[in-house]
Amino acid sequence: MTGRMPSESVALTSFGTAFDAAVIGASGGLGRAFVEALMQCESVSTIYAFSRSSGETRDSRIRHLPLDLEDEASIADAAAMVGNTPGTLRLVIVAAGLLHDGDDLQPEKSWRSLDGAAMECLFRVNTIGPALVAKHFLPLLARDGKTVFAALSARVGSISDNQLGGWHAYRASKAALNMVLKTLSIELARRRPEALCVGLHPGTVDTGLSKPFQSGVPQGRLFAPATSARHLLEVLDGLGPEDSGNLFAWDGKRIPF
Repeated sequence: MTGRMPSESVALTSFGTAFDAAVIGASGGLGRAFVEALMQCESVSTIYAFSRSSGETRDSRIRHLPLDLEDEASIADAAAMVGNTPGTLRLVIVAAGLLHDGDDLQPEKSWRSLDGAAMECLFRVNTIGPALVAKHFLPLLARDGKTVFAALSARVGSISDNQLGGWHAYRASKAALNMVLKTLSIELARRRPEALCVGLHPGTVDTGLSKPFQSGVPQGRLFAPATSARHLLEVLDGLGPEDSGNLFAWDGKRIPF
């Protein structure tokens, strides 16, 4: 199955009109694609594009702002910038993630390759960073109507779906992220019943993160970043409060933890 092809633009009608969105990790391949897709949505008033590197503004609705996912002070400063316009933020997407970094950081093929420093690095980016973004950005979500906090997780973070082993640190960091999102969703529901907190599995996307591992991807299942971003936005548009706390794949199917 190759999945349904999304339209060229996503209406995001379930979020209402004239709302703001924030993308953390906007300089990455999928993060940029989220920004581009949101630009095509007429309902989006402002797109906060956060990354460690500054970007070029080609649309008056985009605000490129600094944020270092491994620095809580930086995250707090970024949230303060969004907080200047309270009540309009309805969508936050954490699109950053780490799988490998040169020869010193590669997915483990067996337990013999486990390294404490490498595991710590992955957890800082894949688990702790999104948790701290939630800490500072969840209070900024609009208090009524549909709002969503979403973070990129991965199917390999599912404990029940793990049939192959390997990739210990990446799997564990994403499994921990799933637990963080589930726990956040419970607290969020008490404060804002219409709000959602979910994880997203984008499929295998043609970015630097997946580049060394694309040879075994079935035909038709390697997505361009723009395709994956549109798929995921359509998924978010179709979710309701009863879906909060879960992990969803690019085709809208729920992935069990």
